[in-house]
Amino acid sequence: MATLLFSVVLIALAVILLGVKIFFVKGGKFPNTHIHANPEMRKRGITCARDSEFYK
Repeated sequence: MATLLFSVVLIALAVILLGVKIFFVKGGKFPNTHIHANPEMRKRGITCARDSEFYK
C-alpha cells in the first residue's frame, strides 16, 4: 500500500511540475511543437508527413 501511495504522489508531483506554466501562468498553454508551427521548417518547405498524407 505504501508503494502505491508513493507512486500516486510521485506521478501527481510530476504532472504538477510539468504543468507549472499551464496551471499557474495567466494565459499559459502547452508549447506547439508540431512541424507546421515552426517558421524555419516552413521556410525550408519541410512539412509534416501526416499533413501530406491526409490533405493531398
